Amino acid sequence: MNLNPDQITNYANTFIKVLIDYSPKLISAFIILFAGLYIIRLINRFIRSIMVKRNLDPTLTRFLADILLWVLRVVLFVSFISKLGIETSSFVAILGAMGLAVGLSLQGSLSNFAGGMLIILFKPFQVGNTIEAQGVTGTVCEIQIFVTKLITANNQTIFIPNGSLSNGNIINYSLQNFRRADLTIAISYETDIKKVKEIITAVLANNPKVLKIPAAEVSVKNLTDSAIQLAVRPWATNEDFWGVYADTLENCKQAFDAQGIVIQPYVRESSKSSS
Repeated sequence: MNLNPDQITNYANTFIKVLIDYSPKLISAFIILFAGLYIIRLINRFIRSIMVKRNLDPTLTRFLADILLWVLRVVLFVSFISKLGIETSSFVAILGAMGLAVGLSLQGSLSNFAGGMLIILFKPFQVGNTIEAQGVTGTVCEIQIFVTKLITANNQTIFIPNGSLSNGNIINYSLQNFRRADLTIAISYETDIKKVKEIITAVLANNPKVLKIPAAEVSVKNLTDSAIQLAVRPWATNEDFWGVYADTLENCKQAFDAQGIVIQPYVRESSKSSS
């Protein structure tokens, strides 16, 4: 198709007229966009500083600030396209449909997200606590939105999904300042129980890491076919727990050797078949 000069002039004039008529909307829309981004950044910094001053949990602070940031960005984007003259109702409907589809496809992730929110809000544990959950024990080093990161005693990193973590049993060893060690020592029936209890009590009393209050306990736990089982329960602070656990066993063994007392070895009871 050949265009004559008059048609080209008409198209150019029309384009310039539309551009002149539309330029105020375009300029105001971009002013709103750039000003909005700057204001959102200021609001986000202000909210973060308030939450830090109120000593909120760092994970909760970061999460709430990020949520607020993206909500404000979405509102700004809708305002931007609305200022350009684009119909927003259909756009919002499309976003809603996309959100529903994504939500259905990410049900497991949403469960972990909800679990992370519950953990952050109700705080069954915090960063630095030693917990046992989902069959593993470790120190919490990071609480993320979808997973919680643990470091085990042998320096392994374990990630537990927050959904299963929040719905399962959690043992927090760090909430209380001290713990009790539950030890079992077996002796033969020929051994003087009273003498053995006195030896163990003296061992515990001579260990400065064993707490005086609550007092340690030494008592008969069980009478099996092959041995008398004694329950030894010393108390210690969380920091000294495993040291007290190991020292009690070692010092009791040395004290027994000095007194000529033999620890009864564990004997597995064999099942008797009926003839």
